[in-house]
Amino acid sequence: MSSKFHDLIHSVRPVLIDLFATWCQPCKVPSSVLTPVKANFGDKARIVKIDIYQYPQIASQYGVRGVPTLAVFKNGELLYKESGVHDVNRLTGLLESFV
Repeated sequence: MSSKFHDLIHSVRPVLIDLFATWCQPCKVPSSVLTPVKANFGDKARIVKIDIYQYPQIASQYGVRGVPTLAVFKNGELLYKESGVHDVNRLTGLLESFV
């Protein structure tokens, strides 16, 4: 695991990571969902997209078997991981529970 990723997930703020693949059609949907969620949270949470083909070791380490997969980390702990498309309200509620 890269030190940059390690530093990212060890944040005191929750970090929502969208693990995606460029060829994946459903992976294109989260961008339109993540933008308003990011606007809702501002500095209280980070939202990061990670291509599993550029960083296969991250996908492997966290058992990502399908894309899109969303994961939430805080203080280095994996608090949530689920594959599939999420809507704005569900993601907002999820992040609020970790802020």
